Amino acid sequence: MPMPFTYRHATDEWRRFLASMRDRTLIESDNVIYTSLDGLFRAFRSRVPAPQVLAFGDELPAVMRAILTWRWDISAPLKPWISRPELETEIRRLRQDHNFAPEGILDDLVWGVRREVRMIDFDRVLSGMAPEARSLWAPVAE
Repeated sequence: MPMPFTYRHATDEWRRFLASMRDRTLIESDNVIYTSLDGLFRAFRSRVPAPQVLAFGDELPAVMRAILTWRWDISAPLKPWISRPELETEIRRLRQDHNFAPEGILDDLVWGVRREVRMIDFDRVLSGMAPEARSLWAPVAE
């Protein structure tokens, strides 16, 4: 089997994601974008059973997949779902002293991640998840 595209082109995919996020959000710092994505993935994985998170990760580009699972304590009890504004607050609280993500970053991140995945497979994996998880990753306006 040939090497999967996402492994051979991981850096290119990651840079493309960062560039599209900078264009959409006008955030100049890749660190802010990275921290926000890390916060989103932490919020998501803390509310979804591990097998579903791993299936979700299979549909992400390689670098995003690594961020999704980095320092993840899979033995931690699942948190209850909270409202979308509360999720965004949780995301923006990660590394609070260095996280300068603006309000609205959650929708921007969902938009950015969805641009980087094969939509049919991404939506297929989401279809087996709780309504709150599906709602979190629902398409947002361009």
